[in-house]
Amino acid sequence: MNPTFHGQAHLARAIDLATANVLNNGGPFGAVVVTADGQVFDGVNRVTASNDPTAHAEVTAIRTACAQLGTFDLSGATLYTSCEPCPMCLASALWARVGDVYFAADRYDAARSGFDDAVFYDYYDTPVEQRPMPVAKLPLAAADVLEPFTTWNSLDTRIDY
Repeated sequence: MNPTFHGQAHLARAIDLATANVLNNGGPFGAVVVTADGQVFDGVNRVTASNDPTAHAEVTAIRTACAQLGTFDLSGATLYTSCEPCPMCLASALWARVGDVYFAADRYDAARSGFDDAVFYDYYDTPVEQRPMPVAKLPLAAADVLEPFTTWNSLDTRIDY
């Protein structure tokens, strides 16, 4: 079995999903999650179709795989996507423990079509005090702030992740 050939086939599938999704009122992005044992799960961008800014192709593919497999851990899986993942999608892949990510078009190709993620990449490179959307900790009593974690740590039935 040639892993490069199969990777190219999955990447071609992601591109086909993206193209078909454009004709179904979706964005031009498609993704495929392939588990270590070869199960395949598709995702497409449904941001405008569902008014969900998190419904990127990579996220929908990860959601589908996790829901159908009954797990939040995709260790050993590979994510193939028609375009370079944005920071949210990359973070989702990291949280899902995806092993590898391969993409076709890059962020600059997407920008030329009006999908410019530069502001998201730049956000993290900007000093905290200069960021356009402030994210700051508000002072509260330590007991209040830590209560969710204290409760979590005391729960014998918790599922660590």
